[in-house]
Amino acid sequence: METPTEMGIVATGTAFGTPCDVAGTAHEYLPDPEAVTKLGYESYHRVADGVTAVDLAAEACRVALKNAGLGIADVDLIVLGHSDIPQYLGWDPSAAVARALDAQGTPTVLFTQSCAAWSLALDHAAGAMALSPDTGTVLVAMVNVVSETHTNRMDFNGTIASDGAAAAVLRRGHPRLRRLSSASFTNPEFADLFRIDIGGSAHPVPPPGRTHRDLDPMIAVYEHFGADPERFGRFIGEVVGRFTDVVDHALARAGRDRSELTRLVYFNDSQRAIHGAADAIGIHVARTNAELARRLGHMGAADQLVSLHLHAEAGELAPGDLVALAGVASPGMHWFCTLLEA
Repeated sequence: METPTEMGIVATGTAFGTPCDVAGTAHEYLPDPEAVTKLGYESYHRVADGVTAVDLAAEACRVALKNAGLGIADVDLIVLGHSDIPQYLGWDPSAAVARALDAQGTPTVLFTQSCAAWSLALDHAAGAMALSPDTGTVLVAMVNVVSETHTNRMDFNGTIASDGAAAAVLRRGHPRLRRLSSASFTNPEFADLFRIDIGGSAHPVPPPGRTHRDLDPMIAVYEHFGADPERFGRFIGEVVGRFTDVVDHALARAGRDRSELTRLVYFNDSQRAIHGAADAIGIHVARTNAELARRLGHMGAADQLVSLHLHAEAGELAPGDLVALAGVASPGMHWFCTLLEA
């Protein structure tokens, strides 16, 4: 009998830093705290000193495995996505997570394509199952822990960065939350947007008298568009246009259309941006993660899986619902969509 390659999500788990009030802490990050409140966030999460991305990812994995009724020995592959500054250079946190889980020889894979990592991770899990009949259960984990040394979590890319992790146990042939299709697009013209110029091999350390935090990643955005509002306007138009394109492409691959979409899980962007994404594909904002984004903050690559977990936990996903997990990721710049059937 042919082995099925379709996969579904058996269980999910999350782990967060400590909830922090935006209004009460914005003064720690910005000279004008009122500016950030316009984004629509009410709270975000910040890990305690000494808590690492590996710690948070491993915790989410343990919760997901417990919810699935499985142990680490039941897992055939571990896939990690990490969307902020790594703890060390020349180091693989996917292996460190496996060690924290006491995995014994389980293969691991690491994805670092910022907020798009979760979509690529799900694609990789599906591909691994298709290529190897021995791969039946995959543990996918996404984590974001902000390096406060390198970036200002409230003044980076129009969001409030938040510390959190999500994990999902995927199984071949599982009938719920089935992955139907995916689509993505990359425009390399924008590869340098939001990059952190200091700390890599090109410029390892800040200039004398300055720190990583003194070097604003938004400068690369201003320089790219030459302070030309018309060019920047075309870029914003492309952000929306490409987003609808990848959603439609994923739907076409699954033989579905927009009228069948039950829910859009976008990344935890500002309220204005999520409303815009909902309008672009014709779904009511109440059918998005807008309210979750208010209290979660932007958890990088973990956004979509965290929101999916919370929507499912709240009973907001009925069997047969068609869910689009989608968004935009920079640097890159990447647009992506994965379709699930609840």
